[in-house]
Amino acid sequence: MNHQDLINACGKDWNAYTKHAFVRQLAKGTLAQPCFLHYLKQDFLFLKQYARAYALAIYKARTLADMRKALPSVHALLDVEIDHHVSYCANWGLTESDLEAEDEDFGTVAYTRYVLDAGMQGDIVDLYAALAPCFIGYAEIGRNLCNDQNTHREGNPFENWIALYGGDEFQQGVAQGTEHIDALLADIDLNSSRGRELIRVFRTATRMEIAFWEQGLNAAESVPLN
Repeated sequence: MNHQDLINACGKDWNAYTKHAFVRQLAKGTLAQPCFLHYLKQDFLFLKQYARAYALAIYKARTLADMRKALPSVHALLDVEIDHHVSYCANWGLTESDLEAEDEDFGTVAYTRYVLDAGMQGDIVDLYAALAPCFIGYAEIGRNLCNDQNTHREGNPFENWIALYGGDEFQQGVAQGTEHIDALLADIDLNSSRGRELIRVFRTATRMEIAFWEQGLNAAESVPLN
C-alpha cells in the first residue's frame, strides 16, 4: 500500500478537509480576519507539538536510516517553518510572545495529542500515518489553490499563505516526506488487519484536520483551556 491508498480509503473525509469552507474562503480572500488570526495562533501551537511528534519519530525509529530521515523535518519545523510562521504573523500584528501566550483550543489539544498518542502506542508507521494528513493535505491544498483559476491571487490578503504552501520549497519537502511514508507502507497489505488499522489512524487524523478548520471558522465561539 502507499499514501494514495490511505487517501482513497477515506475519500469523503479527505475532500471535506482539502475543500473545506475555510480553504474556499481563504482562496477567495473573503475569510473573516478574526477567523484567520485564530487559526494562525492555533497553528503556531500546533507546529510546536508537530515538531515534538517528529522528534518522537527519531525515538521510534529502528534504523539509522529512518532516524536520519526524520531529523530534517525536526530542523525544518524548528528552524524554518515556525520562524516563517512567526514572521508571517508579525504582518498581522502578532508577536512571538503573543503566540506563546495563547491558550490551546480544544481542537488543537485533541489533534496534536492524538498524533503523539498514535506514535507512543504504535510504531513509527502509526506515527507517520497520523502525521501524513497534515503535510500531504497542505501540499495538495496549496497546489490546488495555485492552479485554480478561481483563486483570487491579486489583492488577496492571504496570498502569502497560498504562495507558501503552493510553492516549490514546500512541495519538494512534502514529496520527500511522501516517499518516506510510501517506503514504510510498501510491504503492508491494504486489506490486512494492519492495513485497516493504519487507515483508521489516517482517517482520524484527517477528521482532526477538518475540526481544525472548523474551530477557525467558529473562532468567536471557541473556548480555550484555562
